[in-house]
Amino acid sequence: MAPPAQGKRDVVWIDGLRGIASVLVVTAHICRSLVPFLLSPAMSDQLPPTFLQLPFIRCLTMGRASVAIFAIVTGYVNSLGPLKKSRTGNADAALSGVAKSAFRRFGRFMIPAMVATTISWLACQFGAYEVAHLADSQWIRDTSPAKSSSFAGALYDLFHNLGTTWIDGYNTYDRIQWTLTYLLKGSMMTYLSLFALVYVKPRWRMIILAGMFYFKWKSGDALVGFNIFCGIFLAELSGDSDIASFMEAHPYFQAMSSASLIFMGLLFCSYPEEHAEWAHWSNTLQHLGHWIFPRDVEFARYYPGMGADILALGVMFNTTAKKLLSLRFLCWMGKLSWPVYLIHAPLIRTVLTWVLFGASVRPQQGKDENGNQLPPGWLPIANRWVALFAIPLFYVFLYRVAGLWSSYVDPWCTNITQRFEDVVFRDDAKAEKPLLLS
Repeated sequence: MAPPAQGKRDVVWIDGLRGIASVLVVTAHICRSLVPFLLSPAMSDQLPPTFLQLPFIRCLTMGRASVAIFAIVTGYVNSLGPLKKSRTGNADAALSGVAKSAFRRFGRFMIPAMVATTISWLACQFGAYEVAHLADSQWIRDTSPAKSSSFAGALYDLFHNLGTTWIDGYNTYDRIQWTLTYLLKGSMMTYLSLFALVYVKPRWRMIILAGMFYFKWKSGDALVGFNIFCGIFLAELSGDSDIASFMEAHPYFQAMSSASLIFMGLLFCSYPEEHAEWAHWSNTLQHLGHWIFPRDVEFARYYPGMGADILALGVMFNTTAKKLLSLRFLCWMGKLSWPVYLIHAPLIRTVLTWVLFGASVRPQQGKDENGNQLPPGWLPIANRWVALFAIPLFYVFLYRVAGLWSSYVDPWCTNITQRFEDVVFRDDAKAEKPLLLS
C-alpha cells in the first residue's frame, strides 16, 4: 500500500505510531497471560535469554511503552490545531476550539468505555468468564470477574464500576481500564496548558513546556504526566520553521541524530518489568537509573516512558520512519486503536480463552499427606498447535470486531455527545463549525 501524500505525512505518521502501540498492548497482555517469563530479561540469573527476551526484540511483548505513546499522542494531536492557530495570530479561534474539544472529550472518551464495561458485565452475568476462572494463567484468572449473587446486586455492581473507573481507576469487569482515568486527566492537562499558553510566544512556550516536563519528571508522574508535555512540546517543535530549515540544511545530521534517538528510545523501552538484574544490559540501565531518575520511583515505568519520548522525537525528524508509519495499513490500525484497546481484554478472557483452554480437562492432583483429595489443577492449554494458529486468527477477529465497533458504536457515542452539546451549548457556539481534536 502506498503512503499518503507528502503534505499529509507530517501528521499521519502519528496514527501509524498509535496503531503499532495498540497492537503491542494486545500482544503484551497475551504474553502476560501465556508466557509471563517474558517480563524478565532472561530465564533466570543463571540461564541465557530467549529470543523474545533480548533487548529491542522484547519491545514486541512490552506494553508499558505503548501507554506512554498513547499519552504522547494525546498531547501531540490535541495541540497541533490550537498551536498552529496561535502561531498565525488566530489565538481567539484556538481558544474557542480548545474549549469545545475539552467539553466533548468527556463524552467521546467516557461513553465508549462505559459501553465496553456494560458489554463485559453482561458477558460476566451470562457465564462467559467461567472457563477463564479455571485457566492455567494467573493474569486471565486475576482479571476475570465473578458473577453477581443476584439481579439487584448485578445492577449495583454495574453502576458502581461505571463510577469507580473514573474515580480511582478500578473496574472489576475490565481491569485494564485503570489507565483511562489517567489518560483523561492527561487530556484535561493538555487543554489547560493550551489555555494558559495560547498567547505566549512560541520560543517562550517551548521553554515553559520544557519546565513542565521537568516538573512532572521530578514529581514522579511517569505514567502520563511528562509524556503529555512531551507530546505538546513535539507539536510545538513540529511547527518551528527555523528548526525545520536547519534540519533540511543538514540532512546527514538529521539522519544520524534521529536514528540515534530511535535506537536509544527502543533500548529504554526494552527495560524489563521484573528481574532487571538478570541481564547485563538491563542491570546497567538499573544502575544508571539511580543517577538520572528521582528517588523511589518505578524504573519499569520511567524507562519505557522516557524511551517512548525519545523514540517519538527521533521519528519526528526521521523521514524514512515517518514514511513507514504513514503506510495505510498502519494508519488503519491507528484509527482502530481506541476500540481495540477497549475490547481486546474481554475478548482475550472469553473467545481466546475458550479456544485455548475450553477443551482441556482439569488434572487430578492426588491426595495430601492426610489422605484427603486435593482439588483439581488449573486447565492447561488444550493443544499447543491449536494455540499456534488460534492466536494469529484472534488478531484478525479482534480487528474485525474493532471495525464493527468503529462503524456502529463510535458514531452512536458521538451522536449522544452531539445531542447533549446541542442542549447545553449557547446558540452562537453551536453555529460555529466544530473543531474536532481526537
